[in-house]
Amino acid sequence: MARNVRCGLIQVGNKVDTEASCEDHRNGMIEAHLPYIEEAAAKGVQILCFQEVFTGPYFCPSQDSKWYGLAEAIPDGPTTRLMQEQAKKHKMVIVVPIYEEEMTGVYYNTAAVIDADGTYLGKYRKNHIPQVKGFWEKFFFKPGNTGYPVFDTAYGKVGVYICYDRHFPEGARALGLNGAEIVFNPSATVAGLSEYLWKIEQPAHAVANGYFVGAINRVGTEGPWNIGEFYGQSYFVNPRGQFIAMASRDQDELVVADLDLDMIKEVRDLWQFYRDRRPDSYGPLVAP
Repeated sequence: MARNVRCGLIQVGNKVDTEASCEDHRNGMIEAHLPYIEEAAAKGVQILCFQEVFTGPYFCPSQDSKWYGLAEAIPDGPTTRLMQEQAKKHKMVIVVPIYEEEMTGVYYNTAAVIDADGTYLGKYRKNHIPQVKGFWEKFFFKPGNTGYPVFDTAYGKVGVYICYDRHFPEGARALGLNGAEIVFNPSATVAGLSEYLWKIEQPAHAVANGYFVGAINRVGTEGPWNIGEFYGQSYFVNPRGQFIAMASRDQDELVVADLDLDMIKEVRDLWQFYRDRRPDSYGPLVAP
């Protein structure tokens, strides 16, 4: 029997004035996403992913400790619990990228993975943390310590790789070696910086590792920082590196695609990258 899985990505612009409280941001962004969750359910989506730190703006152009207030516990915080209810209601796997508080003063850029029966399966914490103008992420996020987990969901084996992670092929390969069939990359990336890489790197990861990738970006500009246009274009790409669905550049949108997971075996049987790799010769890659 063919293993076809219908997947969805939600891209939206910020809905709340950045002067508002963190609670108002969380509530406003969740309210903006709920109709898209309903739309995804109506369209038969089985696995759904949101954008990076979806409960707020992309606040990292600042170095304002106000935004620590957006962080919450996983899985015991309100957003994860709510999405567990949504997942169970719709029999849908949901990948939930939020700002995580592990303990007072210790924060991560994290994605919770929830199974189709509402069970919390675990989390991925962003491993690679940038620190460049407009992206002062080391002020807000501690580097991840969860490794590269793959979650065996009701519909497929799911990995997560968050935004800046996508520039590092090592973790993309680790997810493949750990059994990922679909890797989601929730992002917040702007024009003029890495847009030309947006349609290169993740198709390359898909080809090199023989899996599907779902890449999610925001839309619009966010004041007062105005670091550039979040250019949307969330997409799915197959293990051949071919685009199979893409959202618009500037609209709030749900993008849906049917992923034929049988293609993974077909591609890997042709391109034997896992057979032919030479880990015995890669020692210098991890030398101090």
